[in-house]
Amino acid sequence: MRAINRKLLRDLWHVRGQALAIIVIIAAGVALFVAQLGTLESLKVARADFYSQHRFAQVFANCKRAPNSLAARIGEIPGVDVVETRVTLGVMLDVPDLNEPATARLISIPDGRQLALNGLHISRGRLPAPGAQDEVAVIQTFADANGYRSGDTITATINGRRRELTMVGFVLSPEYVYSIPADSLVPDDRRFAVMWMNERELAAAYNMEGAFNDVALSLQPGANAQAVTVQLDTLLAPYGGLGAYPRKDQVSDWFLENEFKQLETFGVFIPIVFLGVAAFLLNVVLSRLIATQRDQIAALKAFGYSNFAVGLHFMQMVGVFMLLGGALGTALGWWLASLLIDLYQVYYHFPDLALNIPVWVPLAGFAVTAAASSAGTISAVRRAALLPPAEAMRPEAPPTYRATLLERLGLQRLMAQPSRMIMRHLERRPLKAGLTVLGLSFAVAILVMGTAFVDIMYHVIDIQANVAHREDVNVSFHEPRGRRALHELNTLSGVQYAEPYRTVPARLRFGHRERRVAINGLPADARLDRVLNRDLQPIRLPAEGVLLSRVLGEALDVRPGDEITVEVLEGTRPVRVIKVAALVDDFMGAAAYMEITALNRLMREGDVISGAKLLVEQRRVTTVMGTLSERPAVRGVVSAKAAVDNLRKMIEEGLMISVMVNVLFAFIIAFGIIYNAARVSLSERARELASLRVLGMTRGEISYILLGELAVLTLLSLPLGFVLGHAVTAGTLSMLSSEVMRFPLVVSGSTYALAALSVIVAATVSGLLVRRRLDRLDLVEVLKSGE
Repeated sequence: MRAINRKLLRDLWHVRGQALAIIVIIAAGVALFVAQLGTLESLKVARADFYSQHRFAQVFANCKRAPNSLAARIGEIPGVDVVETRVTLGVMLDVPDLNEPATARLISIPDGRQLALNGLHISRGRLPAPGAQDEVAVIQTFADANGYRSGDTITATINGRRRELTMVGFVLSPEYVYSIPADSLVPDDRRFAVMWMNERELAAAYNMEGAFNDVALSLQPGANAQAVTVQLDTLLAPYGGLGAYPRKDQVSDWFLENEFKQLETFGVFIPIVFLGVAAFLLNVVLSRLIATQRDQIAALKAFGYSNFAVGLHFMQMVGVFMLLGGALGTALGWWLASLLIDLYQVYYHFPDLALNIPVWVPLAGFAVTAAASSAGTISAVRRAALLPPAEAMRPEAPPTYRATLLERLGLQRLMAQPSRMIMRHLERRPLKAGLTVLGLSFAVAILVMGTAFVDIMYHVIDIQANVAHREDVNVSFHEPRGRRALHELNTLSGVQYAEPYRTVPARLRFGHRERRVAINGLPADARLDRVLNRDLQPIRLPAEGVLLSRVLGEALDVRPGDEITVEVLEGTRPVRVIKVAALVDDFMGAAAYMEITALNRLMREGDVISGAKLLVEQRRVTTVMGTLSERPAVRGVVSAKAAVDNLRKMIEEGLMISVMVNVLFAFIIAFGIIYNAARVSLSERARELASLRVLGMTRGEISYILLGELAVLTLLSLPLGFVLGHAVTAGTLSMLSSEVMRFPLVVSGSTYALAALSVIVAATVSGLLVRRRLDRLDLVEVLKSGE
């Protein structure tokens, strides 16, 4: 082994403690990178396989009732490959152990064969037999959540009639990878099911013989999906068409795509912070090592080693850190990705969601690590390589000591001598102190950001449940009904107040931009379902005009006062030009709001409603929901409390894991920075501290000088970390905001307290480890080595 390589091994052993801290920080960054992007790629592969193998459609449309003969004309649209017509129906289910009825979407399948599009993956059992009565295949998630087995029965209300359905198979569908009820943003597997029944039987039960109300298309390669949707809309318009839409706007796929964007954001942004801190620590350690080895560098050059060989020697040390950190991080990231895959399987349902990390992900992690490590150390290595031998033989010029700012202000009498020594040392190297404070502030910022998401989500839940939507029960009808239905709801025993709403599907256009949304008609002075302003105060809906979610307004590029074209997608499908009254800052979805009578005028339909929000006596909620579930006109009955509890459960299961990982990794950053700073400071000041011991200072006093400096740096990092954490959280929220959900910036005092406490604990642990080395300081050896 060459001498310079033996020197490398000795140097690595000498800085093993600092090296371990740096390697762990690098590993944390690589682990996050591999875990997030590896999970993303695994989800993409599972989605692509599921869509391909089960022929997921590319265009979808609904209508009121169209004759089966129309399918041939749809197939003649240029670019259309396969046409699948279906009958679909919303029904309610009686589920044991549930206080309220569950809802289900019942979909027809051709008698005795699979669907041509949106094929079903049979997990257990079989599809309904040809000619069988009351047999259904059920989405697996609903069956698992409620403990159903093949052959079990469930009571469903179909078109006003109660029927006992036998579950003969449990399936997954590419159309319901993310399975959510209507008007919801989170899945509820206990209360929402999708069922498939033989077409002949379902059509007869729903009076749809010889007709369909749902169609799905696959397209030929290179076909224009937008052009196909326009022509499909034209064909379905006379039959109550509700607007065709491409796959990217299909609910399940839309949620999946938004989740992919969030994973990609976290997978790139957060690891950069960790690797940046690791680069900073590498610079500190390598700079100090080079400074203490000036005579060795001179000796190497005197024995014939070139500048390149010397530079390569120190870069090899960086390479060892990078390789060990990258390898450890890749293994840790693989394990974290497996946990994330298990978590995603709870909400996104694929037949085979396996960990499938492509080779480029860990290689990209190594590449990013190499880039960060090189950027952090290149200046120090360059100085070592270009250091002339004659100059290297001379020791570094001693630092210049001068009176500190506090001393110049005459405040030195307020501090003891050790405290003045701490302040002098900090002022003597302000850049080093500043960089240490900055590095620690990043640890604080990561803690603030990670924990703030809990504050934000619970704030959103509180606003949604107690301020914006204050109803106990949400009732929806199969078809719009007159105000008499509202009166009937008000007369139900236990109902204290019923507030109507009207929901109309529409296509909004402004210039060349368009969005397909639901217009929500609400009373001007709504008490239960309220539109809020930035200050969370209810907005009185104007008599004319439409209010848009700000995210929807930005998507259409409209401002208050602009006029947009509204194409209603039901009834007589009127097309109107309406002024945008205001943009509102809601949290979830992309919505449009109108005063309910103004919406009725737009539809020219009279005083009708789509449903009502009910305020109910708490002890009568279950009774009211049971009564409503038996009404033939009622499509769905949803408990507001159950929806909130489901959202809360989703947050606690998913977000808490992320918070714990953030806290752990931020602790690692804080520990690594403090420990490295303490070891470097001890290395630099060992002779000084030994001299003070010889002059009579106790171990406690010299520990105070060394560790007190670190305590000052830690305390200075806290307020800067709070500010930085607030800014990083705001930036992350901006990147994560989408049409699915927008996040308000809310950071509680307990979040700042947890961040501060975690960093202080990390600083204390690392300080105690350095204190042990300080207590074992060999005074004679240290003083001899400095001569």
